[in-house]
Amino acid sequence: MGLLDKLAAWLGFKKKEIHVLCIGLDNSGKTTIINQLKPKDSQYEDIVPTIGFSVEKFASSALSFTVFDMSGQGRYRNLWEHYYKDAQAIIFVVDSCDKLRMVVAKDELDALLSHQDIKNRRIPILFFANKMDLREAQSSVKVSSMMGLEGISNKAWHICASNARTGEGLHEGVEWLTDQIRSGQKH
Repeated sequence: MGLLDKLAAWLGFKKKEIHVLCIGLDNSGKTTIINQLKPKDSQYEDIVPTIGFSVEKFASSALSFTVFDMSGQGRYRNLWEHYYKDAQAIIFVVDSCDKLRMVVAKDELDALLSHQDIKNRRIPILFFANKMDLREAQSSVKVSSMMGLEGISNKAWHICASNARTGEGLHEGVEWLTDQIRSGQKH
């Protein structure tokens, strides 16, 4: 907890809590990303595949996030839609090395964007083009093109190149998401 956080807590100001849905195919790095965003003293040493979903919390400078880390395994992806209605933001993680499954990730994104609980909402979507440290990784520009992100016109979206293991690119993405949520609250 930083000095400003301590002062805000002492003065009785509470950060606004935001519900975020973290989705993407299995083995894309969702749980590792969320783990990196948590305070050091509450991070896990070993990451295991998520079965069903898990709920984690972390904070940015202005907001408190409750993140629903959804399993990306095929048999669990139908659970995602049960959380769309309450989500105030979405983090979509893409394995930038897995060109073959990028088509499946795009299909899941298309299903998300056309779902009745999402399609008419101006919900911000943060994309992490993850595993940028690996030699076969596609650039975030290439991932954006392969996922058809330029076709998303009714939602704010942003893509960040990321390395979930080192945390590279993660805080940039969360700050963008924080700015989007805060600016959306003013309207």
